[in-house]
Amino acid sequence: MTASWSQHFTAYVGIDWADIKHDICLPAGGDNHRQFDCIPHQVDRIDEWAKALHLRFGGPIAVALELAKGPIVSALLKYDFFVLFPINPSTLAKYRVAFKPSRANDDPTDAELALDLLLRHPERFTALRPQSVAMRSLLSLIEQRWDLVNDKTRFTNRLCNTLKQYYPHALDWFEQRDTQLFCDFLTRWATLLSAKRARKTTLEAFFYAHNGRRATLIEARLASIRSASALTEDGGIIEPCRLHVLALVTQLRTVLTVIDRFDKEIEWVASALPDYALFRSLPGAGPHLAPRLLAAFGEQRERFHGADELQKYSGIAPVTERSGKKSWVHWRWQCPTFLRQTFVEWAGQTINKSFWAGAYYRQQRAKGSTYQGCRTRTRV
Repeated sequence: MTASWSQHFTAYVGIDWADIKHDICLPAGGDNHRQFDCIPHQVDRIDEWAKALHLRFGGPIAVALELAKGPIVSALLKYDFFVLFPINPSTLAKYRVAFKPSRANDDPTDAELALDLLLRHPERFTALRPQSVAMRSLLSLIEQRWDLVNDKTRFTNRLCNTLKQYYPHALDWFEQRDTQLFCDFLTRWATLLSAKRARKTTLEAFFYAHNGRRATLIEARLASIRSASALTEDGGIIEPCRLHVLALVTQLRTVLTVIDRFDKEIEWVASALPDYALFRSLPGAGPHLAPRLLAAFGEQRERFHGADELQKYSGIAPVTERSGKKSWVHWRWQCPTFLRQTFVEWAGQTINKSFWAGAYYRQQRAKGSTYQGCRTRTRV
């Protein structure tokens, strides 16, 4: 640790965070003496602790913790005398194992280890510099939308599985199941018997009201409904499954509505940010991927000194391990999953939008590579 770096801060703090409480470690006196404390995750108690620390040491105060975002990070960022240094959880875990082969995990000890890492290797860690409110809002929106899409997939899969138990015909009538059309149909006709009892004019009006104006498709559906035979007539199966389907439809419809709201908010926030037009013009970057790519690069692009650093950070660069005469290349395991998925999905979209990406994809497929492997090489 250089003298200039050590003189820059009036105090150093290590924090091990949790949902209910946070363990604190501070240097006390000599180099090997530590002071431990514990504060509950309550706004007034965190504020009381922060102000007492500032009154005691002044500022700025260096804080080492495992998170780059989260409740405790948000709570500490509002104090201008704190400088936060995020430490990768895997780095802290390996540091712990180096001194505790038993792998014993203890919160106060983790707070001390985080502090020790920052004191001994300050050059390895970069202070957290929050991006603009708009960029942080965009990042939160697209991550939360991703969670909602996963919920949509989960509800759709459960819905399809339940329909297979008593009403598989509905799956044949609709290729796309994660739609308001599918939800509305099942809400009105949750059993085969109810669908067969519906009038032809009623069904036609329903499909026309949902912009289903292809006469051949409507007629095929109506014919299939008329000729369909029940998988089972057991009321002990049909009625419970019907109720389950209606419950899942309610959940799926809600998620679809919320995703649509998120899409509008994401478009509004992203369009106001600089360079959005640049990312929107990239091949394959539509209204969903362009905001994700913009958030992936962020505003502080100087933190990446080259394309290879971004590839390694996002997890799209492969890792080569060598031991003696053996070597193998594998997927990068430690990386931001959502960030990597963004580049993976974008690579897949560029195949039909970019001449170079398409040519490279076809070349790799001709060599026998799998679809996933081709996308991996395309993004690298």
